[in-house]
Amino acid sequence: MSNKRKSDLPAFDLERFTPYRLSVAAKRLSEGLARHYRQEFGLSIPEWRVLAHLVHSGNVSVRDIEASVAMEKYEVSRAAARLEQAGYIEKKVNEEDRRLVCLALTSRGEELMAKLLPLAMNYQKDIETRLASAFEGFEAGLDRLLKDAE
Repeated sequence: MSNKRKSDLPAFDLERFTPYRLSVAAKRLSEGLARHYRQEFGLSIPEWRVLAHLVHSGNVSVRDIEASVAMEKYEVSRAAARLEQAGYIEKKVNEEDRRLVCLALTSRGEELMAKLLPLAMNYQKDIETRLASAFEGFEAGLDRLLKDAE
């Protein structure tokens, strides 16, 4: 334990600390969207992320999803197992690297996403409306932060 008194600490405003604020905003936005698809479709956030990534990228490995959606391998694997059990995705061995398992949407998964994607797009429109003229700058800033983090 440090002997440093609170008065010796540098001034720090957590409410204005960007990494903290981004983390809180991301969690709140993600939870806001999750309330919609959890209630209507019974999906968890990791399950939604796996499905959305498959729609976006096509058939990919667990490793690809893990790297792209900032989830741990066990989270992706558990979500994939539940989605496979529900009939929304199927797992296939990668013919080029048999150690990798590729995930793909089934026709049932595509039907689910045909219902889910409009909900997600409406949520996006709501964010755009709330940010109004600040939206373009916000998106540009996020693009830069995400590119710099690669």
